[in-house]
Order: sequence, then structure tokens, then C-alpha cells
Amino acid sequence: MSRPLYFILALVMTAGLTYLIRLLPLLFVRRRIKNEFLKSFLYYVPYVVLSVMAFPAILLSTEHIAAGIAAALVCVFLAYMRRGLITCMIGSVTAALICELIYLLI
Repeated sequence: MSRPLYFILALVMTAGLTYLIRLLPLLFVRRRIKNEFLKSFLYYVPYVVLSVMAFPAILLSTEHIAAGIAAALVCVFLAYMRRGLITCMIGSVTAALICELIYLLI
């Protein structure tokens, strides 16, 4: 199979599966969801998916994994203290930068 054909086929399949995943709940769930557990589960799904995609990138974004861990810990701590997104981002980038500078000096 040629490369352009393979790419187009992969793109169509990905788009189709994405559309199907969004369409199935609309087809099968006709009334309002009353189960509190299911509602809370569905409420947190986007946050969990985003976290699962972002966390490995945070850890592996620096040369040393310890700097990534420090950045993640600082970000979690600032988020726990109810700081804003920009504050968490600046704090985690600063923590990673300080760790990388320490590694350069050692």
C-alpha cells in the first residue's frame, strides 16, 4: 500500500471512530441521566483524559526526569492551593529550569 493511500485510510478511520464515539451516546441515551455516580464519572472523564495525555509529556519534556517530576509536583501543589493556570505554568517551568541549572552546575 502506498504511503499517501495509507495516510488517507488512517485519517478516514480516525475521523470515523471519533464521530462514532460521539454519536453512540446520542443514539442510545434518550433521557436524562439520573444516576449520580455515572454523572460524576462522566463529568471527570475529560479532565482525566487530558491529564493522562499531558503527564508523560511533562515528565519527559526535560533532559532529566527529575526536573520533570519537580515541575509536576510544583504544578500540583500550586493547583491544590487554588492558584490560576498561568501561575501553575510559570511555577512549574521555573522549577524545571532551576533543576536543569542545578544539573548543569553539578
